[in-house]
Amino acid sequence: MARVFLAVMDSVGIGGAPDADRFFNGDVPDTGANTLAHIAQACAEGRAEDGRSGPLRLPHLDALGLGAAVRLASGIDAPGLDAIPTGTWGAATEVSPGKDTPSGHWELAGVPVPWDWTYFPDTTPAFPDDLVAKVCRAAGTDAILGNCHASGTAIIAELGEEHMRTGQPICYTSADSVFQIAAHEETFGLQRLLDLCKAIAPTLHAMKVGRVIARPFVGTSAADFQRTTNRKDFAIAPPAPTLCDRVQAAGRPVHAIGKIGDIFSMSGIDDVVKGTDAALMDHLARAVDTAEDGSLTFANFVEFDSLYGHRRDISGYARALEWFDAGIGAILPNLREGDMLILTADHGNDPSWIGTDHTRERVPVLVAGQGAGELGVIPFTGVAHLAAAHLGVAWT
Repeated sequence: MARVFLAVMDSVGIGGAPDADRFFNGDVPDTGANTLAHIAQACAEGRAEDGRSGPLRLPHLDALGLGAAVRLASGIDAPGLDAIPTGTWGAATEVSPGKDTPSGHWELAGVPVPWDWTYFPDTTPAFPDDLVAKVCRAAGTDAILGNCHASGTAIIAELGEEHMRTGQPICYTSADSVFQIAAHEETFGLQRLLDLCKAIAPTLHAMKVGRVIARPFVGTSAADFQRTTNRKDFAIAPPAPTLCDRVQAAGRPVHAIGKIGDIFSMSGIDDVVKGTDAALMDHLARAVDTAEDGSLTFANFVEFDSLYGHRRDISGYARALEWFDAGIGAILPNLREGDMLILTADHGNDPSWIGTDHTRERVPVLVAGQGAGELGVIPFTGVAHLAAAHLGVAWT
């Protein structure tokens, strides 16, 4: 029986979104943003030499059709990505009114977002008084720290020591529809942080804020504070049955790798494994070896986005892409006859762009195990339909 492995390369956009002019980084529209092409151009021009060198080398992804997908999506040639595709390839266009993680993943799983997300203003304070009061009651404190837009690592360095002295949680947001709480795993307590986020999540979800994110960290001072892998997202549940729900309802196993469980609030998911992207690649390789006939394995590799896109680190992003390409290259020979491996993305995050927010872009759709062919430009929901059809799961 057929199996499907669906892996999201978080933020690996390929430009060309027809509505990019409606999405912004600050006052600058995302028109012309192209994560993949601009990284490839920087590498070819010697502007991405930190920890790597020379043109962008993605032989396995390019052979599946990555360079062809960039040209299809945006009309741009990405230097070094010029292979004749041996996989099934195309590009996907999003219709949901957001360029965030839940919107992209839900739509890839067949469910566009039917509402506008709530975003907090880039002011200090950023949060309404009644929300702050609810957080304080849930946390058992008389105040919060932060209450602003911030980089997660920067605000921990700035406020972490005060947080450890006072016990007040660090609350912040970003250009995404999120409410994030950072707290020390030992002095505040990891379970206490998770309980706090869980307690306030219904209030934020009722406001149409997409996610409440627990951001635990460790260390003794600003010099050595470090976020841990115990992050947990408390996301709004999708408004309709997703690919995961439909596969599970058909009696098939659904395995999640990375933050997929959080994104879908564990709806339609049997089990989940987490870790760094390096650990997740090992989990994906293991799933290819062990996943049951008829199963869906759904993975997210987040570090392209979290470590390099938001930080506008072109060299780091290029290194991550080359590492991912090598990992996928090691997995491809182990696919069984009839397996389908789909590689795609949920939005862009062009590290050459102004600002630090995601960028509105089309995404690649690369399919291994099904021969060569062009999909053309499809909707994000077309990814779910490809997977469901391959598994023989009805979509009505």
